[in-house]
Amino acid sequence: MSARNSFSEYGSVAKTFHWLTALLIFTAFPLGYFANELAHYIQSPDFDGSQDTISRTALLFSLHKTVGVAVFFVALLRILWAISGEKPGLLHPDNKLEALAAEVVHWMLYGSLVAVPLTGWIHHAATTGFAPIFWPFGQSLPFVPKSEEVAHLFGDAHEILVWTLAASLALHIAGALKHHVIDQDSTLRRMLPGSGKMPQPPAQTHSLRPASVALAVFVAVLTVGTFLGEAEEHERAAADAPDTFESDNSALVDTAGSAALAGWQVQTGTLAITITQMGSAVEGQFSDWTATIDFEEPSSPGPAGKVDVTIVIPSLSLGSVTDQAMGADYFDSGTYPTARFEGEIVKTETGYEANGPLTIRDQSVPITLPFELTLEGDQATMNGSTTVNRLDFNIGQGTQDEGTLAFAVGIDVNLTATRAAP
Repeated sequence: MSARNSFSEYGSVAKTFHWLTALLIFTAFPLGYFANELAHYIQSPDFDGSQDTISRTALLFSLHKTVGVAVFFVALLRILWAISGEKPGLLHPDNKLEALAAEVVHWMLYGSLVAVPLTGWIHHAATTGFAPIFWPFGQSLPFVPKSEEVAHLFGDAHEILVWTLAASLALHIAGALKHHVIDQDSTLRRMLPGSGKMPQPPAQTHSLRPASVALAVFVAVLTVGTFLGEAEEHERAAADAPDTFESDNSALVDTAGSAALAGWQVQTGTLAITITQMGSAVEGQFSDWTATIDFEEPSSPGPAGKVDVTIVIPSLSLGSVTDQAMGADYFDSGTYPTARFEGEIVKTETGYEANGPLTIRDQSVPITLPFELTLEGDQATMNGSTTVNRLDFNIGQGTQDEGTLAFAVGIDVNLTATRAAP
């Protein structure tokens, strides 16, 4: 058997690429399916926080991603090999409709075999989270930032294209079986190992029409899939919106640290946390929180005022583990939708501190938040950070292994405020 294709049959290299690709695809699909099923369970209220379940989910996702990267490179090599040599002719080119369908499906398969793993890889590179690719070349991609928006965009595209690949694969298999069982020709046999001499196909020409049709199908699928996905997301967001914080409560809760304050009005600010999962730092922010601040600069170290912060827990964005963080073993946002910090502001010899109880879930724990303060007339800039132990707040009690989820959680607060008018 020749290594290269001829007009009548496939060579050994093309056959090897074909069956290696098939093996990788039929490995990646079940890995992705079971990983997603476990991820949905982890994000559900029924999850008990089992460390074994989290570790198993991470392993399945890592295996799925690793196989996906292998599919990407094998597909690229397969395409380069195919375009560098002769393409075996169709055995029934006079059946125009069937010939067009076969060519379109082939183009759909080639496109999907590149686009599906590539979108998944970009989603992985843009996401801050766990489940690394098992290889020594790092987890990032050139020109791909760590961005929730980029991750969301390519995650949706990956999901849509997976279904496109599955449909193309099903049509490809159905066509091969039709040729073998109904037509009883050599279409399938010439891709099998050691298939012997094959019949000579009729003379024929190939055009770019099937590629154009396949491209139009890709555009239509991505457009319709994106539209339906956005509609479903809007419905889910509307259903999940907490009733506690409706518009008539806007005097209590506003956006990103904007609130009705006593003494100082917050203009801009961020409230961020950092966790360590599977050895990787995962950063997140609360988009909805308020601060009531009463502060007067003392002439010497001592009491300087009070601060009262209310945090809307479901407003947390924490990369790929956002939904997991809302679960019953973690923040349990359905039962405890807010957290609160009530602190006494103290000027020290070296700076400032806010001391008081932080209440998360059903636990109140005294904490100290050291911070730097810059005063320029009626404007103040504050930057502070501290670390708490998640177990003190009954968060992640089912995950007692720091290798899976570290106990320490970093809290960073940055804000700019102006003195309120009397």
